[in-house]
Amino acid sequence: MLTNLYVRNLALIDEAEVPFGQGLHILTGETGAGKSLLIDSISMALGQKVSRGAARDAGKPCVAELTFSVESPSLAEKLAAIGAAPEDGQLIITRKLQDGRSTCRLNGETCTAAKVREVASLLLDIHGQHEHQSLLYPDRQLDILDAYGREAIAPLTARTADAWEHWRTVCRDLEACMTDDSQREREMAFLQYEIREIEEAALIPGEDEELEQAYRRMANGKKIAEVLQSVHRLTGYDSGAGDAIGQASRELQTVTEYDGQLDELASALADADNLLNDFNRELSDYLDGFTFSDEEFYAAEQRLDVLNRMKSRYGNSIEEILRYQENQREKLHDLEHLTERREELKKEKEKAESVLAEASRELSEQRKRCASELSEKIAASLRELNFLAAEFSIQFTQTAAYGKNGTDSIEFLISVNPGEPLRELRRVASGGELSRIMLAIKTLLSDKDETETLIFDEIDTGISGRTAQAVSEKLSRIARSRQVICITHLAQIAAMADHHYEITKAAVSDGHTRTSIHELSEGESVCELARILGGAEITDTVMESAREMKRLAEEKKRQL
Repeated sequence: MLTNLYVRNLALIDEAEVPFGQGLHILTGETGAGKSLLIDSISMALGQKVSRGAARDAGKPCVAELTFSVESPSLAEKLAAIGAAPEDGQLIITRKLQDGRSTCRLNGETCTAAKVREVASLLLDIHGQHEHQSLLYPDRQLDILDAYGREAIAPLTARTADAWEHWRTVCRDLEACMTDDSQREREMAFLQYEIREIEEAALIPGEDEELEQAYRRMANGKKIAEVLQSVHRLTGYDSGAGDAIGQASRELQTVTEYDGQLDELASALADADNLLNDFNRELSDYLDGFTFSDEEFYAAEQRLDVLNRMKSRYGNSIEEILRYQENQREKLHDLEHLTERREELKKEKEKAESVLAEASRELSEQRKRCASELSEKIAASLRELNFLAAEFSIQFTQTAAYGKNGTDSIEFLISVNPGEPLRELRRVASGGELSRIMLAIKTLLSDKDETETLIFDEIDTGISGRTAQAVSEKLSRIARSRQVICITHLAQIAAMADHHYEITKAAVSDGHTRTSIHELSEGESVCELARILGGAEITDTVMESAREMKRLAEEKKRQL
């Protein structure tokens, strides 16, 4: 349940905080006062798109924050499953807009707008001013039916979608196999050429690295030999460093008997002499073996050319080239056995289509069972909303092709007057009728899930009189088990409020206009009803009518 809304610097709202409780919350105000700003504030907090000029003061952040109380254990589990576990039974959603950037938080932790929308779908349902128009589209009508029968329909929908994906994959594979023989021969010849070229190269994993190292050594052989000979001479024992260190070691040994502290230095110098001697000997051995022929150099060069040519065509390494070769062999095998593969895929397609057809049939049968039940309940609900002779039905037709949703296409049919035949909803329903039908559907869907808060923005479009009274009673009845927030222009609906809020717009000292929201006392609520009833001039008679309307509304609520 939504317990609090805080808004700062949004459109005409400088700063506002609105507490909410249980029951029916009604928002009223003069046309243009900014009633829909409340819905806009909630939508903003829930991650919906906001216009660039939404901020009242462009230099300050625009903030919307919603606080929810989560009492249902199963709802708390669902929220926890998507990483939004309530803390002490509370969930706070905050969104801040500043300098074109948007920041969303759940209980203080930064998250994405998509995550907020996912969480919001479990917490509340917003019915905007024009949403009832979506009832005219068959796809939306199918979504409503599936939502109503979710428990029974969802598993079948998932099964049908999986069967459709498999069938579509098999169809694509079969289509790929439907090539003419001449094209097939060309592809096979090309694959054979590539496979043979790689085979003739006789590639060995790792040989390219070893060969490149050997080639670099041979290509720079003259320079290497000159440097090594110079190093051998400089470190050797023929007027080199080795000769000098050897002589120094021998001379130091002649005086160690006079001072015991010199033994350690003499030992270190002797070690250095031995190390240099070993180095010089190993260097000499390397020089003796550092020989190669022009033939060896040419062979390495030629082999590297082959390897680089293979890399330019088939992969960046020998391992990649060999994997490519294996893939081409598999393609060649498939082409060589294409006829057999076609037959296999044809059989697989028949089997997949049979599974899809059965899944679609079972899904359709379940939908029809749910449709019969939903039709009866919508008709009954419409009669409560002053469609006294309403009849409602859902017509099924089969689509020309399979889809992930099966083969069902549906159409809502309605008759609102005695003796009239059932006709397509899109052909007969007016704006006011559509809003009542959507109200009936929202009521039925709310009973199917745990959404605790329903928000209606001007559900009273196109209605008045007795119909408005019926809608108000319907809203009040829903509010017995759900929190309902509703914007209205009608006194009949406003009179049923458990919590009545007035939205006003006024000029402030800086020359700007500001919208404010505050909850009305019972007396103030009667005055607001009188304003709605009487317009510009509120007479004693209008005030008395407002009091009577409020009194009758309270009596009606006790009877519901």
